[in-house]
Amino acid sequence: MIKNFRNIEYLKTGNERQQLAYSEIKTYNILETLKKYNPILTGTIPIGIDIPDSDLDIICECENHSEFSAYLSDVFSNTRDFKVYSTQLNGIDSTIAQFKTDHFLFEIFGQNIPTEKQNAYRHMIIEDRILKDKGSKFKQQVIELKANGIKTEPAFAKLLRLNGNPYTELLKLEHK
Repeated sequence: MIKNFRNIEYLKTGNERQQLAYSEIKTYNILETLKKYNPILTGTIPIGIDIPDSDLDIICECENHSEFSAYLSDVFSNTRDFKVYSTQLNGIDSTIAQFKTDHFLFEIFGQNIPTEKQNAYRHMIIEDRILKDKGSKFKQQVIELKANGIKTEPAFAKLLRLNGNPYTELLKLEHK
């Protein structure tokens, strides 16, 4: 069964870092502030494979990048180390904001794609399913690879012996 990642209540009963993430997201009213952009917390913290310097990634759906950028600046520019910029990720126009709170670096990603169809969400769902299937030893191996500087998707690809681009290869496991 797929966890409802749209509702962060699961973090309240998670590990220490997940509980801290929940508290920080609520304290700074992040998801409510981004509500009109259908935000979803993605990445390693929701699935419990984070390392100490892991950030909190929140994906959003935005049609107008200029408007989204202006909104992010308006609501988060008073946070520490705030910056916002536009770029292309895998050929997709993306607006990214970064800022720090007491315990985390936040990265907010906006793309003109429904959040549940964005690669960050799709990867997380696939990784969560694999972690449940493979068990705690596999999970620990992923964390160890990440602690040694390997990014999440390449760590999964290495352990699963996937060849080619790890981001693309992982997506091929979506319906398996």
